[in-house]
Amino acid sequence: MLVNGLVILAAAALIGLIIWWFFGNFQKSSQQADLANGRQEGQVVVKGGYEPEVLYLKQGVPAEVTFKMEDKTACLSHVVFSSLGVDKDLSKEKLAKVQIPTDKTGEIDYACGMDMFHGKIVVR
Repeated sequence: MLVNGLVILAAAALIGLIIWWFFGNFQKSSQQADLANGRQEGQVVVKGGYEPEVLYLKQGVPAEVTFKMEDKTACLSHVVFSSLGVDKDLSKEKLAKVQIPTDKTGEIDYACGMDMFHGKIVVR
């Protein structure tokens, strides 16, 4: 009887942890890209995910985002911008640059090669 109760308690705790992990409202880190000489540049550090998770760009100003690879995880070795048709192999260079179109406002999502880690560029 005691064993059954412990199993049920452990299962309920595990279900609660899974719900918190997938549906919790976590604060996303964000940053505004640097603007200089008529261009804007942002940097995203790849280390156990993307930092910052959200990068803001100004509409109409040419933009480049540098992905700084600090993680050897196979999943994070690629960054994929499916809406832009970009699949960049980050394992080949420590600093990989991606040109981002800023001709219209909106959100441009990106993810790792296995679509487990996500980030977002917001043009406003």
